[in-house]
Amino acid sequence: MQLIDCTHDAHAPAILDILNDAIVTSTALYDYQPRTLASMRGWFDAKAAGGFPVIGAVHEDGTLLGFASYGTWRAFPAYKYTVEHSVYVHKDARGRGLASLLMRALIDAARAQGKHVLVGAIDAANGASIALHQQLGFVHAGTVRQAGFKFGRWLDVAFYQLILDTPAQPVDG
Repeated sequence: MQLIDCTHDAHAPAILDILNDAIVTSTALYDYQPRTLASMRGWFDAKAAGGFPVIGAVHEDGTLLGFASYGTWRAFPAYKYTVEHSVYVHKDARGRGLASLLMRALIDAARAQGKHVLVGAIDAANGASIALHQQLGFVHAGTVRQAGFKFGRWLDVAFYQLILDTPAQPVDG
């Protein structure tokens, strides 16, 4: 297994497969309908425009096992050092430590880009994701009760944050 930079042409269908499984089987994503392959072009374009990484974990045979990325947290200039991240592992590759490996690479990327805060929005009932974030040093920053409605029930979203020691010289503007 190795970590790679994902591209639209090489990885969009595999990322879509992972995302759509999360949409239809879990509350990891608060979407209702599976995404289309055409939507992945816009997703990758937004990542490229923001200079945001899409890091993949691939099997030696080239199969994408999981991915992690981050993007704009809020669209106001003063939030430029804060990003919201996500990490997803293919249903057949869970329990092997891939999410932790991907998250560590994502944290390294955020440091290299001079980001200051990573924010994870996690379904409050997702104990595995919360435990992963806590193991990596993230702390609970608040919960919005009944923020989402999916599978016939209200969902609470918990925010976890990791404050980094970067950037060395933050600036306004």
